[in-house]
Amino acid sequence: MYVTFLGLHNLMRWIVLGIGVWAVVRAYMGWARKSAWTPADRRAGLFLTIAFDLQLLFGLLLYFVFSPLTRAALADFAGAMGSADLRFFALDHALAMLAAVILAHVGSALSRRATDDAARHKRAAIFYTLSLAAVLLAIPWSRPLFPGLG
Repeated sequence: MYVTFLGLHNLMRWIVLGIGVWAVVRAYMGWARKSAWTPADRRAGLFLTIAFDLQLLFGLLLYFVFSPLTRAALADFAGAMGSADLRFFALDHALAMLAAVILAHVGSALSRRATDDAARHKRAAIFYTLSLAAVLLAIPWSRPLFPGLG
């Protein structure tokens, strides 16, 4: 099960990144062009938060159920902080990705609550960019970019 969920989690990163780029580009284009907020803009944020929620679900299952790395880290958390690899997966990756999920949700909520289109695009652009930056910083780039391909 570990390999299955790790593969799903790895593949889902590309979906999150793709939708994230799409949502960020739409938000900045709308902000720069002073465009009306459209259902497609709303869908970009919705799809981004859904993708993040699925990624979070896979990540939580790995973290608490299937991963031998986090199981070892949680068994001796103080000792895990002395190992860069264990610390990354037990703390750094988990916290940064949780922050990314929260930022995406906050951006989606704030853009929905804004009273004018410019504010909607601006809020989405800022929070989706911060969310995407957190993801890019916390991805374990040392792992295979495409699972099963080396």
